[in-house]
Amino acid sequence: MAFGIDDAIAAALKVLDKFVPDPEAKAKAEGELRTSLQLWDKGQTDVNAIEAANPNLFVSGWRPFIGWVCGAALAYQYVASPMLMWLASSMHIALAAPPKLDGSLWELVTALLGMGGLRTYEKVRGVAAK
Repeated sequence: MAFGIDDAIAAALKVLDKFVPDPEAKAKAEGELRTSLQLWDKGQTDVNAIEAANPNLFVSGWRPFIGWVCGAALAYQYVASPMLMWLASSMHIALAAPPKLDGSLWELVTALLGMGGLRTYEKVRGVAAK
């Protein structure tokens, strides 16, 4: 479930409803809240763009690194580990079961794939940087 600016504003408006009974003051507070959240979001987007443009792999390469780590972890968990256990059992070798990875790996992979979908959308629309 995504949590965006509109969700933050909706949550803040529930608080405003309790403490600001005046509709005019409430509308002004909502406008200020919306503006500040949008400025914060734009600031984060600017930082992300600067970070991604950096030629240093340790600055701009952390997203691909996380992608490769997630890919390797999934390959280990769902391909290598079961194949190793199958091979050991078919050769009648007693082998302790390899450790299982945390189930929250899927949350990270799902987020990465979601961002990958946005990147594909940018490429299709012709607005991608590279």
